[in-house]
Amino acid sequence: MAVDVTIETMCTAVAEMTKEEVKQQILHFDGPVPLDFTEDYLDSLELDKLRHILLAALLVAQRK
Repeated sequence: MAVDVTIETMCTAVAEMTKEEVKQQILHFDGPVPLDFTEDYLDSLELDKLRHILLAALLVAQRK
């Protein structure tokens, strides 16, 4: 149950971020899986895709 609450909280936080906030989180992500995206590439993506990338990275990081 506590894990579900944490995931829900994480999802809510990511959903409330602006495109710039999500982009900065991805560019400076320090997790077990390195994210190697250029700023130009991230600029070309829609906000929903950026949120998906960030949330996936956060979920993987939480499992470790």
